Amino acid sequence: MTVTVALVLAVVLLVVTPGQAKHLIESQERSLFDAAVVNDQPVVGILSQELSYLMTQNYGDEGYDSYIAASYVKFVEGAGARVVPIWINQPAEYYEQIMANLNGVLFPGGATWFNQSNGYADAGRHIYDIAMRYNEHGDYFPVWGTCLGFELLTYLAANGSEHRAHCSSNSQALPLNFKDDFRTSRLFADAPNEIVDILSSEPVTANFHQYCVTEANMTAYGLEEDWRVMSVDRDWNGMEFISTIEHKRYPFYGIQFHPEKNIYEWVQNKNISHTANAIQAAQFFADFFIHETRKSDHQFPSETTLDQHVIYNYQPTFTGLKRSSFEQCYMFSGKVLGEQPGFPSEQPPAGDDADSSATAVSLTCMLSVVLTTLVTTIRLHVHG
Repeated sequence: MTVTVALVLAVVLLVVTPGQAKHLIESQERSLFDAAVVNDQPVVGILSQELSYLMTQNYGDEGYDSYIAASYVKFVEGAGARVVPIWINQPAEYYEQIMANLNGVLFPGGATWFNQSNGYADAGRHIYDIAMRYNEHGDYFPVWGTCLGFELLTYLAANGSEHRAHCSSNSQALPLNFKDDFRTSRLFADAPNEIVDILSSEPVTANFHQYCVTEANMTAYGLEEDWRVMSVDRDWNGMEFISTIEHKRYPFYGIQFHPEKNIYEWVQNKNISHTANAIQAAQFFADFFIHETRKSDHQFPSETTLDQHVIYNYQPTFTGLKRSSFEQCYMFSGKVLGEQPGFPSEQPPAGDDADSSATAVSLTCMLSVVLTTLVTTIRLHVHG
């Protein structure tokens, strides 16, 4: 066995650089021997969406076709991660490519429809399916949905069936009504008692939704088998809706309220709590999600490639000046089908080194499989 290991490692060193070989071996060892990956530089993708009716009125003439509210970007950054925007209206290959480099995805809230072709929901479908596949194969990959993003998670889980109920919960601040077994969830298992007390006794969650998901909806579409409900609330008319859920097997989480608004949105007369307790409770959700992303060891091929994709390439617009409910938004234009950023490591430039680069990538992938099998065999031999 020792001779075999030595031979394989020698081949690795011949076809890849020392740095690549070291990363390849270490990544295999991590995946097999270290179940608790700790990634101190997580990168989160935030899905963009179509402009709302109001945004189209205010900014449609400027050529923008999608956006991300800046409060979601700050929500992620404030917990210690970097952000990469994910474009709508892209081919399936784009989502495969971008997610291989991310450590988690956030579906933000907003005001778009699920039936718009090549839009928010279609992109979400690609992301959801890829994330499920990752997790099924032991590749930890969290997905977080806020408000409309929460509804999107359940919509996708229901195979694209419109399952939501109409409700009235705009500008409504609420405490959470926890289920008796909420502590059995991953989201709240280790939540400090102080945070639970704030969430359960003070109206600190900001609600802005005309649709909601009820426990009856979940049962009707068979979703209760895979999803755990941790809390419920009631809208202005007394209708009960689900406020927090998580998938029972995958690290997928949904909240119907907006913790990012407590910390980062200041539009007046929206009934958003900015008390110290509200901020503390809101930060808990950001910290939890980013803690989950630290369990993923995906990474961009290089810092240079990451620099080409991060949100820092764009400047937010002060949309609050034009009656938007968002103080700032990142407004995008021209991100249409086929214009997604490239990945140099996977698309080597034409030239003298193009063929050799492609060969090295193929050999690296092949050797990755060989090493996985080899290390697994060693592990079984050692522990057998």
